[in-house]
Amino acid sequence: MYSNMKILTGSANPELAKAICDHLGCQLTPTLATTFNDGELRIEIGDNVRGDDVFVVQPTCPPAINRNLMQLCLILDALKRASAARITAVIPYYAYARQDRKITPRAPISAKLVADFISVAGAGRVVTIDLHAGQIQGFFNCPVDNLFAAPVMLAPLRELGENNIVIVSPDAGGVERARAYAKRLNAPLAIVDKRRDRPNQATAVHVIGEVEGRVAIIVDDMIDTAGTLCAGAEVLLKYGAEKIVACAAHPVLSGPAIDRINATETLSQVIVTDTIPLDDKIERCPKLKVISVAALLGKTIHNIHTGSSVSVLFV
Repeated sequence: MYSNMKILTGSANPELAKAICDHLGCQLTPTLATTFNDGELRIEIGDNVRGDDVFVVQPTCPPAINRNLMQLCLILDALKRASAARITAVIPYYAYARQDRKITPRAPISAKLVADFISVAGAGRVVTIDLHAGQIQGFFNCPVDNLFAAPVMLAPLRELGENNIVIVSPDAGGVERARAYAKRLNAPLAIVDKRRDRPNQATAVHVIGEVEGRVAIIVDDMIDTAGTLCAGAEVLLKYGAEKIVACAAHPVLSGPAIDRINATETLSQVIVTDTIPLDDKIERCPKLKVISVAALLGKTIHNIHTGSSVSVLFV
């Protein structure tokens, strides 16, 4: 079935790429991704790709965001010059997505610039998961499939008890995402009113909605420094939440994030996916529970390759 399909990866998250191949029952195409002595990246595709349908699995994730982004662009360029028939960039985590508009004078729209890099490098289609801002899809001049992590998150969330949960958006910007979870779980919705004075610093003020005596599930697209998450957990406790759990697609977990989550006694569990490799963070933070998106991405790749509908995966 996959005789003319190939899956490649750089060094960003090879474990996820291998898991996708295991799901599809195919082999990962070897790709050399090293660094020259002067720091320049070296890319070389280890197999013939002429006329093939090629998928490059490479999140632009920390701890080396810019290196991973450059690797992705170089792989795409190499495939384009090797006459691949179709090139799809599978970017589970899309970096710079929070810089999707000008909020101060003389600032770049970085999310758009990154989209241009990827398009010019050779991507004919993009697959990603839970973009921070949905309008980033419009930054590309090619089809973009913005998948949702919700389908893989629902099972562990249902185990918390469907009759006593409330879905909580950590801020006004995440209401649409939280509402989608609430609809699927047939649960009420609440919103944490948040003020942000500076980047990566947020203060939760109060809660809109009823959380008293319920299991509060904070839903977000990513957890970066965990300031928003931990502040939200504290205010939910003050409003009478019985138990507080968080879920997010992208575990960025930079800076003091792990220490903050461990120190926040009111937060019992944090459910995340493997769009970003966690390395030793799982050992350092016993509250983390990782759910794989390999099957979701594998189904998406299969449907794109066979010309089947991708929209069925959004249900």
